Amino acid sequence: MKLKWKDSRFDSQLGRAKGLGATGHGVDHWIHQRITAVANLPLMIWLVWSVVHHVAGASYEEFVAWQAQPLNAILMILSVVSVFYHAALGTQVIAEDYIHNEGLKFFKLIGIKLFFSATAIACVFSILKISFVG
Repeated sequence: MKLKWKDSRFDSQLGRAKGLGATGHGVDHWIHQRITAVANLPLMIWLVWSVVHHVAGASYEEFVAWQAQPLNAILMILSVVSVFYHAALGTQVIAEDYIHNEGLKFFKLIGIKLFFSATAIACVFSILKISFVG
């Protein structure tokens, strides 16, 4: 297993440290994570309030009628996109921090992106189908 920081008597301290710092994309990632966190607050408050007051105990027809309202469908789609993007960013940070094998990390990051993208698309498709078809 080859690690970036593998100790070698031929490498200087500077040579060992090169390549371990930021790649220039950390700030964007951090900002996106904070923006989605802030966006998730009102969206989750709306979702919990809606479930408690409108959806809990409702029949299928009542739920479909509620979901078919444009505002509810749009807010639900925004919730799904924001939550899944935020989750993908968070799990990416965990993988980058705790997986030290570069090959495994590469495939894990691809898997994270594919999983969260596919799941978000499936949720958005379901919301649109319920909203338009019933």
